[in-house]
Amino acid sequence: MIVDNLKRLEEQISKKCELAGRRRTEITLIAVTKTQPIEIIKQVIDTGLKDLGENKAQELRDKAEILHDNVNWHFIGHLQTNKVKYVIKSAKVIHSVDSIKLAEEINKKALQIGKKQDILLEIKTSNEATKHGLSDEEEIFKLAEYCKDSSNLNLIGLMTMAPFTDDAELIRKSFVQLRKLKEKMNNSGFNLTELSMGMTNDFEIAIEEGSTMLRIGTAIFGQRKNN
Repeated sequence: MIVDNLKRLEEQISKKCELAGRRRTEITLIAVTKTQPIEIIKQVIDTGLKDLGENKAQELRDKAEILHDNVNWHFIGHLQTNKVKYVIKSAKVIHSVDSIKLAEEINKKALQIGKKQDILLEIKTSNEATKHGLSDEEEIFKLAEYCKDSSNLNLIGLMTMAPFTDDAELIRKSFVQLRKLKEKMNNSGFNLTELSMGMTNDFEIAIEEGSTMLRIGTAIFGQRKNN
């Protein structure tokens, strides 16, 4: 099932890239492995997909201890400062930096292990109360400046979650907002290359609007059981 799902997904991504005038190599597919057992995740790795995403700090730590060869771990969930210690060793990219307090802790822990940590700023582009992230532009630029000046942080881009809706235009509006923010920040001297946006239900729109990182779980693993 996993192999067939990935093949189908890869075909969809490649087709959408072609239609959007983009190269498939511009986009990193991240398999969201939240709640998935090790044996299932190994099936994904065996297909050649090496980028895996986790929402929970301890779950990333535990899985990374077992699956560490040729795996790029992405931490994509809300991160509390007291949980940074669980992800700093293994996470290639932390997608969800949303405060100077969190950035300070990541910088501190990265310094302790001699690591330059790639990070993304989490931006809130919808009005949904359950979504995390920054929405005030002044705060966003202030945090970005802090990250730029920090010795062990490497700010590479922005992340968002579109509203959970069937309204394609609302979803597109969310992604356009992130893309335009990236352009504005780069015009102000930031060298951002990544846009982490697009999940199972909206990745095709995300590709059209410039996503470089897709975070996909359901299309690969099937519907997740509630836990």
